[in-house]
Amino acid sequence: MFAVVKIAGQQFRVQAGQSLYVPHLQGKTGDKVEFSEVLFTDDNGSIASGAGVKATVTAEIVNDLIQGDKVIAFKMKRRKGYRKKKGHRTHYTQIKIQSIA
Repeated sequence: MFAVVKIAGQQFRVQAGQSLYVPHLQGKTGDKVEFSEVLFTDDNGSIASGAGVKATVTAEIVNDLIQGDKVIAFKMKRRKGYRKKKGHRTHYTQIKIQSIA
């Protein structure tokens, strides 16, 4: 069984027991998180989508804060002496899907 879940504005395809990185969620390591915004489910050929989905996905936070790779935004205008360099590292949370019910 798998489901498509909307987490922090992004869609993820999840299965029970799967571990994945999602945009940063509030909570500490070991906390249980429930996602009720399920868009699609498939249970061995039994498909439900749209308003017909009555499922929730429960997960556990494995790592509460993981930093992604550094992204650098560099702006420059040639022959003008204009240079700007900014960088950031996106924060992620590692979760493990417990069940889809």
